Amino acid sequence: MTHKSRFSVFIASMFVSSSLLSACAASASPESAIKPDPESVQTDFATCVINLQQKAKVAGISQHIIDTTVANLKYVPRVIELDNQQPEFTTTFGDYFEKRVTPWRVEQGRKMMAKHHDLLTKLTHEYGVPGQYIVAFWGLETNFGSYKGNMPVLDSLATLACDPRRSDYFTGELLQALKLKQQYQFDDSKMVGSWAGAMGHTQFMPTNYRKYAVDGDGDGIADLWNSEADALTSAANFLQHLGWQADERWGREVLLPSNYSFEYLGSKSTLPLSQWHALNIKKTNGQAISTPDMQAALYLPAGHTGPAFLGYANFNVIMRWNRSEFYAISVGHLADRINGAPALSRAVPKQPRLSRDIVKQLQVKLNEQGFDVGKPDGILGRNSVLGLQGFQKKHGLIADGFPDAKTFDKLGIKL
Repeated sequence: MTHKSRFSVFIASMFVSSSLLSACAASASPESAIKPDPESVQTDFATCVINLQQKAKVAGISQHIIDTTVANLKYVPRVIELDNQQPEFTTTFGDYFEKRVTPWRVEQGRKMMAKHHDLLTKLTHEYGVPGQYIVAFWGLETNFGSYKGNMPVLDSLATLACDPRRSDYFTGELLQALKLKQQYQFDDSKMVGSWAGAMGHTQFMPTNYRKYAVDGDGDGIADLWNSEADALTSAANFLQHLGWQADERWGREVLLPSNYSFEYLGSKSTLPLSQWHALNIKKTNGQAISTPDMQAALYLPAGHTGPAFLGYANFNVIMRWNRSEFYAISVGHLADRINGAPALSRAVPKQPRLSRDIVKQLQVKLNEQGFDVGKPDGILGRNSVLGLQGFQKKHGLIADGFPDAKTFDKLGIKL
């Protein structure tokens, strides 16, 4: 999802959130929400639609579209339900990764590379983005176009625009969607996508659609729903604008030395490759990493018992598409696999999902022991990881910032 961190979805969370949907994450706890009266909701929505008609007029939307589309926008309760949902449990890296980097996706990705060989070669030359990355994004976003969402985009965006929590953002996206409709004369029924308004093969939000969509097949319309050429070209264009570095990979899986101190870990500890070389970080085949003039950060999405990754500049570009380290690692590794690389050298360990309540308990304990992680919220973000590392170092544990069983035991928390 284009637009689709927090250390990774670890734990959905351990550094989470599309290019498209990152703006659609955190919401009020559903347990504490008071269910509104349906009749009053419809009344408020009707009033909001009148205001949206005025905003559409100011934005340059034709009176015809205002009268036939904006005036007839519908409230979709399911959109608000999905927007307010918070998972009771966090997602482990293993759960996330194994559902996304699958043998089927690797095989299908290779088929799509062959199918679109000429186009992808052209895109690599014009935009600097190798085809396997474009195809990997496509695979993660919509299973290569097999599922692009079925929610009415205009109604969904209007529903969110009329909800006070993020009204300004979604009002802007709705106006951009209406401009798309006006520009390309899209039928309302054709404009379907995710509940948050992401559209087409590459799940672009309307703003990104208008900024970065490209007519790749030359028919005069940038149609991300029905044209694979348009979608792949648009993805390449978007990645280039996000800062993709031509002739550089996304990162790589690496091996850590047995005496690694975990002093440098995560996006805030970026070092030159020469320094990672000096720290004895190696390729998975045991060879020393090369040392071009590049920066990298070390990621341990499943803690020290799982695979380790160095992320380069293009890792950060992937993160601008979707603010999740889990997502970035999955895209990068899927691209490698599509391009013929083997599976991870170190298996992803099976780890229990943690409830948000348990994570809150962990945060409370860390705060009590002098490791300030902020207000306990059940999400393992950067402050929580740094606090965990400090606690682990103090108590002689492996300081990888990962909440394993030994750490919980030392904190006095029963799983």
